[in-house]
This record gives sequence, structure tokens and C-alpha cells, in this order.
Amino acid sequence: MIKVLIVDDHEMVRLGVGAYLQTQMDIEVIAEAKDGQEAYHKALDLRPDVIVMDLVMEGVDGIQATKAIMADWPQAKILIVTSFLDDEKVYPAIEAGAHGYILKTSSAHEIAQAIRKTAKDESVIAQKVSDKLLAREVESRTHHLHDDLTNREQEVLQLVAKGYSNQEIADSLFISLKTVKTHVSNILNKLQVEDRTQATIYAYQNNLIKD
Repeated sequence: MIKVLIVDDHEMVRLGVGAYLQTQMDIEVIAEAKDGQEAYHKALDLRPDVIVMDLVMEGVDGIQATKAIMADWPQAKILIVTSFLDDEKVYPAIEAGAHGYILKTSSAHEIAQAIRKTAKDESVIAQKVSDKLLAREVESRTHHLHDDLTNREQEVLQLVAKGYSNQEIADSLFISLKTVKTHVSNILNKLQVEDRTQATIYAYQNNLIKD
């Protein structure tokens, strides 16, 4: 029997999902929680086989609750069931240690199946979520630090790499010395380097210098 804790701030959702799960011969809903704080305490007290976790709740949300539960009970198996597919929800939830991420548009049968897979320690990711994760991975492979530089910052980097001083850069680009210093600081931050020398090395290694 798979023991389940349902966490959702909407009572009707808890009742609806719970009612269906109770019809399953191999699943038992042992408790419900209306927010992340209650979920944390019940999870550690009852040690359910699977925690079905909503994300957006008042007070302690699902991401915070997942982090807290996983920190004090690393063996916990948490299945995120939410309406949200935006980046700031998906990635933090997965990174927090959730075993799966499915949408509330999933059928009751699909949720039950996801619970069974989670109980077996199998990762369950909805197709739309999987597509987002894949797209992010592809982007991370093709994205470079210098892609975040503005056109003006690229011009400043060119001159820095050629050995120009801040005053010489200001004179060459007809901008103030203060503006140059701001651009140089932004360049170092974006390229994640400590000084002008490292920025110059980065520029040459990535073929950014134009003759």
C-alpha cells in the first residue's frame, strides 16, 4: 500500500484528488496539508511513501517545503502537481529534490500512475516540462558569457583588450570616464573575471577581438 500525503491550499483539490486515490487498491491517503509548513511537519511525522505537493501556497510554498523536507529527510519522495509551467517554478522545484513534476491538467489516472512511479523511485516528468528542461539544456550549451554584453560593452572590451586605458577609451568613444568605468565593471561581472587582464584573455580565447 502506497501511503500518500496530499499538499494543496485548495480544499476542493485535496478532496477531489484524495477521493479518487482512495478508490485505488494500492494507494492510501494518510493525511492532507494546506500549506508548506503543515506539509513539513506531517511529512516528518508520518513519513508517507509519496508527498503530492502543490507549489503556490500562502506562507511556506511548495518549493520551500520541498527544500526543507529533503534537507531533514533526504529519502522523501515528492511529486509536484501544479498548474504552473514557468521557469521560476519548474527549475527550482526540480533542483530542490522533487522526484517528479506533472501538471494539474493531468487526469486522475495519470496522477495515480505518477504516484506509483514515484513510490518506485522513478522520475516522473510531464512532457511539457520535459520539453522545457531540454530546451534549457540546449540553450545552456550554446550560450556564452559574452552573449550578454551590450554593443557598447563589446566596443569597450575591444579597446581594453588592445591595451587602452580608461581615459583613452573615453576619448575614443566620446563618453565620460565614469561611464567607461561602469562599462568595464559590467564586463568583468558578465564575463565572470577578476580584472582587465583576465577579460583580455577571455576575449582572445573566444575570438572576440577585431583587427
